[in-house]
Amino acid sequence: MMTVRRAAERRYERRSRQQTWQTFFTQDRSDSLAGGFKGLEGFCESRVRPDAVVTHRRPANKEIITYVHQGRILHDDSTGRTCLVHAGEFQTLVVAPGVTHSEVNASRTTDAHIFQMWLRPPETVLEPSHDRRHFSVAERRGRMRVVASADARSGSLRIAEDALICSAVLDPGHHVVHELRSGRSAWCHVIHGSVSLGGIVLSAGDGAGVTSEVVSFTAQGEAEILLVDTRDQTPES
Repeated sequence: MMTVRRAAERRYERRSRQQTWQTFFTQDRSDSLAGGFKGLEGFCESRVRPDAVVTHRRPANKEIITYVHQGRILHDDSTGRTCLVHAGEFQTLVVAPGVTHSEVNASRTTDAHIFQMWLRPPETVLEPSHDRRHFSVAERRGRMRVVASADARSGSLRIAEDALICSAVLDPGHHVVHELRSGRSAWCHVIHGSVSLGGIVLSAGDGAGVTSEVVSFTAQGEAEILLVDTRDQTPES
């Protein structure tokens, strides 16, 4: 089974120095995807002008994975920790209660293009943490490269949740497959280009939730995708 969310169906917000597209908009209770998809609670794309502060909801006791596609983001928090995240890097962050965070485009001349995913948390309070890692285009080309996982497999970032975050950069005609274990689903998002998934063409900004055993992509041209593999945890559970 597949659930498709087209780019134009996302919640769009424009401020003076930032554009944001939310795949899941929690305030729209008429939307069946308002609460996210399975273990993925939020997915947000932002384009941020030079020197501008990144503005978005930052829920407490959540684990957030940020991918900087273009530019660089300077992150700091009220404990004094700072982190500069460059293009091609992924950052994991646990937003703990009582700790405030801020992010700013660290460039004075170039826009930043970022993607942020937050996972549905467990009932226990998560310990604050953050980490970042660079994954080159070469190691993501033509394959599903795990960039974050609960067991830090294959040199990926460690996350608290039972999830896999994968990234793939595809040339025209490239075919990649991701197998889902029993009781798991995946949300797929196209960063740029277009891919065929289960006979449906997805283009930049499109996303799809998949509950079948195999997720199979074929690139229609040059493309880049993110995949979030989580437990079949529903928003109501």
